[in-house]
Amino acid sequence: MLKIAIVGSCITRDLWPIRGGGAEHLLYISRTSLASLFAPPVAGFKASRKLPGDLHAHEHAALVADLTKTALGRLIAFQPTHIIFDFIDERFDLIGVGPSLAVRSAELERSGYLGQSNFRNARPIARRSAACERLWTDAAGAFAALVRGTELSRAVLILHAAQWATEQRLADGSLAAIRDVEITTGRPADIGAYNGLLERQEAVFRERMPPMLMLDASSMRLADPAHQWGLSPFHYVADYYDEVRRQMADLGLGAAFSGASDARPSSDVPSVRAA
Repeated sequence: MLKIAIVGSCITRDLWPIRGGGAEHLLYISRTSLASLFAPPVAGFKASRKLPGDLHAHEHAALVADLTKTALGRLIAFQPTHIIFDFIDERFDLIGVGPSLAVRSAELERSGYLGQSNFRNARPIARRSAACERLWTDAAGAFAALVRGTELSRAVLILHAAQWATEQRLADGSLAAIRDVEITTGRPADIGAYNGLLERQEAVFRERMPPMLMLDASSMRLADPAHQWGLSPFHYVADYYDEVRRQMADLGLGAAFSGASDARPSSDVPSVRAA
């Protein structure tokens, strides 16, 4: 039986329909960073019993997992047959909270948790800083050691190579540039700079990890303004997902997909304006 874990983002998760298409059998770890995964839990953090702010249940669950550091234990206990990695969520800044690290995601900012006293002296760590790259590189080595030293060594490892699209395909088939991208509200992002970061991360990860299979649909990498989650440099046209599914079928994972899609709105949409 296939047991697929995703350590990544919506670009891999969206290969499956929301309900009835096999996603119910996935383990999906998102809104984190390799660096954050290996940090100690945020001391004194208390998760709200009610959903804070405007967060959905799945958003809150991912946020709490990042702050309490439960994801790696869940991954090992899941005993996946396959683990798919992608690094699109490695775009958010980190914060240092005492000896811990956490991802300063849109969900963390919307949750109100940054108002808790234990976050009062949190230290910002810019994603594109040398310090953050060093933390990430060290964590990549730690992840490789975790895989080699646990039952995860039995899993087939797959890297979904991904970058941000620079163009969107409009309804009439024409292309238009993507402009004014923001990581979170008021924090603009340069697509080229983040694509360079992704290239470095993928190179480091492949160097340190055991051998991995690859998924690469870069020839189809165009953003879709009609995407169910809205326009974003990493919300791609349907052709992109079809090509990745085809490549997964070639790897023996075709049985993982079934059913029909059932989309619902998401708040995970960076602000963009098309030229």
